[in-house]
Amino acid sequence: MNKIIKEKINFNTPSSLIVVGEKGPETFPLHWHNAAEFTLILKDDCRYRINDSIYTLNAGDILLVWPQQIHETVHIPHGGAMFIQFPSSILENNLDIISASSFMFDCHLIRAGKYPALAEFINDKFWEIQTIYDSSDIFAETRCKLCIYDILIKIGEYSISLAQQGIDISKINGQQWNYIRDACTYIVENAAEDISQIDVADHVGLNYFYFSKLFKQYMHMSFPKYLSNIRVQKAASLLLDPNISITECAFLSGFQSTTTFNKAFHEITGYSPREYRKLYI
Repeated sequence: MNKIIKEKINFNTPSSLIVVGEKGPETFPLHWHNAAEFTLILKDDCRYRINDSIYTLNAGDILLVWPQQIHETVHIPHGGAMFIQFPSSILENNLDIISASSFMFDCHLIRAGKYPALAEFINDKFWEIQTIYDSSDIFAETRCKLCIYDILIKIGEYSISLAQQGIDISKINGQQWNYIRDACTYIVENAAEDISQIDVADHVGLNYFYFSKLFKQYMHMSFPKYLSNIRVQKAASLLLDPNISITECAFLSGFQSTTTFNKAFHEITGYSPREYRKLYI
């Protein structure tokens, strides 16, 4: 197994994000960090790895690496890409983004040839961020974050639209979708507690069986699977702290037993909690 390197991201002061232009490294080994990293491809034949997948990208494509995901710069031509790193708090402080994270965090590549409008929008935002970042504007940090939120909203809409293909668009914009969004927000806020599908159904005011069917229809996964995803995201963050035991990580993230925790964590990440801690810390 290749050695995993923990990359420490030192955010500049007063800015809490990093923009790296054409002087970025042409190769970089497998590593992870708590920041999200979005890359704009400037030249053809750039190769990256995220988890076990290799991506070959061309000019105009966008690569998305989300917090705590293993990634590697396999090779890029000199000046072939620019990237932006921003803290996970930008994601974690917004319940709607966390609710949609099961869709968004699986999205790693936006090809300019397949989704030209979306790629062009993100491309323009990249250059806007770099211009602001290099300026002497006293509000540069906030203006950059507003651009990042614009990008995240577009990616969220794109990710959800892909997941919801085949569902009547009128229903997505209707009351049923509002129930699901309310449910996801409630789950995110209370995932560390001993909540059940009945609790969530009661919260949104729906019959248990109808809610179960509706949730799976819209989220493309069962309620237990979604809850496990949210809890594993929380546990992964906790595992980065060596002073917190694995058992404590399990209970603090909402799992009721270490057996359930170990099984869910491995199913979602491909590693046991102990392996994850050993590899990433």
